[in-house]
Amino acid sequence: MRRLLLPVMLTLFFVLESTFVELLPAEAFNSDRILVPHFLLVIILFFTVYVNEKQGIIYSIIFGLLFDIVYTEIIGINLFMFPLTTYLVSKIMNVLQTNIVIVSLVSLIGIVFLELGVYEMNFLIHQTDMVFQSFLNDRLFPTLLLNLAFTIIIAHPLKKISEKQADYLKND
Repeated sequence: MRRLLLPVMLTLFFVLESTFVELLPAEAFNSDRILVPHFLLVIILFFTVYVNEKQGIIYSIIFGLLFDIVYTEIIGINLFMFPLTTYLVSKIMNVLQTNIVIVSLVSLIGIVFLELGVYEMNFLIHQTDMVFQSFLNDRLFPTLLLNLAFTIIIAHPLKKISEKQADYLKND
């Protein structure tokens, strides 16, 4: 049963991201800002840091591909960026202390990296004509605030779940 905890939780948050976008659009606040939830990536990054780097990268490949298939028009951007972000965060965390504040901040840096990579790729292939300053103000900063709020709420429970999962996998 515990083996299914992570895949079920990741699938739940995969669906929750789209539900969140539908239920809480920025237009509800009379704003042109774009709020992009990256709840799934935050969970994958926490899992990668606290449980298992290899499995974290595998989950990021799987859900990056699913994300591309379900949500984007271009297959490959998230399939490439999710595992790359996960890998870079895991390497950064090999140098830094593994405490909840550092992991949360590095996860937010990972989100910035993902957003910049996706923006640049879309800009290069002419899928967007948004200028970089507009991207920063209208998409990146609101996205960071949203994901910071999510990370603050979920970080402690997610750390506990990840540590229990790591103990379970060690004893198995």
